[in-house]
Amino acid sequence: MAKLLEYNATLAERIDITDALTLFRVKPDTMPEKRPWFTPGQYCVLGMNNAEKPELGSVRRSMSIASAPEDDGAIEFYVRWVAKPESENPLTHLLWKLKNGDRMYMRAVAAGVFTIKDTIGLDDPRIRVMVAAGTGSAPFVSMLRSELRQNPKADLSKWVLLHGASYPADLGYREELAQLVDTNNLKYWGTVSRYKDHPDWKGDKGRVESFFEPGRLDDFEARLGLPPGGFTPKNVVIYICGLTGTITGTIVPLIDRGFVPDFKRIREALAVPADTKDSVFYEQYDTEPVIDIKSEDIVAPLRARMQAALAKLAGPMP
Repeated sequence: MAKLLEYNATLAERIDITDALTLFRVKPDTMPEKRPWFTPGQYCVLGMNNAEKPELGSVRRSMSIASAPEDDGAIEFYVRWVAKPESENPLTHLLWKLKNGDRMYMRAVAAGVFTIKDTIGLDDPRIRVMVAAGTGSAPFVSMLRSELRQNPKADLSKWVLLHGASYPADLGYREELAQLVDTNNLKYWGTVSRYKDHPDWKGDKGRVESFFEPGRLDDFEARLGLPPGGFTPKNVVIYICGLTGTITGTIVPLIDRGFVPDFKRIREALAVPADTKDSVFYEQYDTEPVIDIKSEDIVAPLRARMQAALAKLAGPMP
């Protein structure tokens, strides 16, 4: 049995977006002395004891922070109810029983390098395309909020957020992000995969990774104001937060544009030269590659495509 947690935080507020999507705003008893204590894109640990089934003990999980580090007060997390948990003691099933004022555990120590600072550097001028599936928008919302806390009139024109969900109601933060399109030049597109159930939906359709399919990438490139063939690592960097299918479904088609994943074993399998910089970064708690690099049948054609793309990039830009 997992050791019981000593509760050190309070649920200040919960906002139920749908039955299965909730914003949890958690207030630690003691905030870290160092301010800001995290960088946008990082995560920390939430936990609960199973009071109804004490024999199951406690459970903890890492959760991306949606708040801006400049904010005071409660820390926001965007969480989905896990309908088919792999564990017999799933954290979300315990969180969903909480009401405002209830006690819980939060380790107010941030971790992770899925940040602008730790990947490309704060001064990189390229377009930042953020690919989010479901609650994967949380670290990107933190990044955008931080830009605005530092400068409410910040120009967000080089920030692009693609957010995919099953249904329109699942597009959390949609109103906030749409406002930033009008006031700060953010480029934001929500896309819905089960649009047939919502004939009134006027936005993009399909899974979020479908933006990068050969038949659609040219259109997306034009939306960004890039010339034909200009959607390459010379002009764009990619960030992905979502399930493995979203990560793989984004990485594979972008191989043809020369985008290199930030994953050593994948780089080696695709024979990427050591001096070629990474241009696709993704949040992944699993250490297994998102591409089956043990299968030469899978890797060989991808390697050939990567080499062709890198050779093309070495030539003049279109």
